[in-house]
Amino acid sequence: MRILIVEDEHDLGAAVQERVRLDGHAVDWFMTLEDARAAIATVDYDFMLLDLGLPDGNGRDLLRDIRRTSSDIAILITTAEDQISDRIAGLSEGADDYIVKPYDLNELVARIAAVARRYAAPRQRGHCRIGEIAIDRESRSVSRDGRVLDLTAREWAIMELLSRNPGRIYSRQQIDTVLYALDQDVESNTVEVFISRLRRKVGNTTIRTIRGRGYCLGEKGNQ
Repeated sequence: MRILIVEDEHDLGAAVQERVRLDGHAVDWFMTLEDARAAIATVDYDFMLLDLGLPDGNGRDLLRDIRRTSSDIAILITTAEDQISDRIAGLSEGADDYIVKPYDLNELVARIAAVARRYAAPRQRGHCRIGEIAIDRESRSVSRDGRVLDLTAREWAIMELLSRNPGRIYSRQQIDTVLYALDQDVESNTVEVFISRLRRKVGNTTIRTIRGRGYCLGEKGNQ
């Protein structure tokens, strides 16, 4: 998933970002509502971890704005233990869950997974099959003829993105963005390098190159 963290406590934000990345997700982290709004306007996020007490306002303002747009982004709010009224208000205004500070990072990723499962579209649960390749988004695994493949975090990030809509063309820039969130050091040819490595594992015909447009899974590219 592509996850947006909105958290102004630097040490906590850094720890959450690192832990969520280790769980295999692409992560962006911002410390203000202004920066979060700018990110949401340009990036298609699956999940947001939203702090309520931010330097330039209350996270509930952003929550209300997002829900007014009918966005299907999953939102988990974080709050201090004594902000019971904020927790209740946040849930009533469209948050999917909340977690109280200070929280355990392992509990956090478990809650993210639980909320994400509720949001997953039917095609994203279970298996996506492309020929001899089976992609299980819930367990984050890829198998070929029944044999589970050993994918790196970057390789899985690409497969996860492409498998969201098999046949849809994803641009090099879209794939670049996913890889950048996993590692700040992305070379100009990183996408091509990892597509090549993936093809050696999943087969040359599983990932198609659409000249001048990008890459897709399956027999036919479309938008």
